[in-house]
Amino acid sequence: MVGGKYPPLRWGCGPAYDARRMSDLQLTFTAAAVAKIAAAARSAGHPVACLRVAIAGRSGGRFRYDLSLVDPISAPPTDIAVVSGDATVFVDLASAERMRGATIDLDTSAVGGAIRIDNPNEGWSDPLALRVQHVLDTAVNPGIAGHGGFIDLLEVREGTAYIAMGGGCQGCAQVDVTLRQGVEVAIKTAVPEIVAIVDSTDHAAGTNPYYAPSKK
Repeated sequence: MVGGKYPPLRWGCGPAYDARRMSDLQLTFTAAAVAKIAAAARSAGHPVACLRVAIAGRSGGRFRYDLSLVDPISAPPTDIAVVSGDATVFVDLASAERMRGATIDLDTSAVGGAIRIDNPNEGWSDPLALRVQHVLDTAVNPGIAGHGGFIDLLEVREGTAYIAMGGGCQGCAQVDVTLRQGVEVAIKTAVPEIVAIVDSTDHAAGTNPYYAPSKK
């Protein structure tokens, strides 16, 4: 779930920490989630560590979360501390509005249980992005899934769709063919308002490309 190495903790989490900046984020954390976080903190050797949540990006219209355990004293000073009973969760300031009304819960379907965030702010509010996402879900990703690849929509801005490739598509030698002849054609045909596709993938970081570049 969460882990890592932390400096010695100097402060516990809970109502005593209310002096830190608070917010009306309407963030909810269930008893099961609180118990899981406490167990992870004890396992890491820092029983008073708190959960910190930041939104790291998007993946197919859903948020990707960065979850970590933090020393309350060393948490970024701009973080928002949300306190409920004896539990505190720190929220990255840049992520705060997108976390409003979210519930931090325990996903019991994962082996050993894992933290799950149910966030009403996920999904695309932009109808153009929704249409592009539909193309990826129905016409693009099913075809490249056999290569172990997938394509995520990051955002749509001023007629440009920004995408990221993963799995077997990241670093693939045929990525230009996939992008120009496959993805662009499919998106622009179905959503003519899209005038450009920008691949934001760091292909140099690909570890398992479906087609590896030839070695000279």
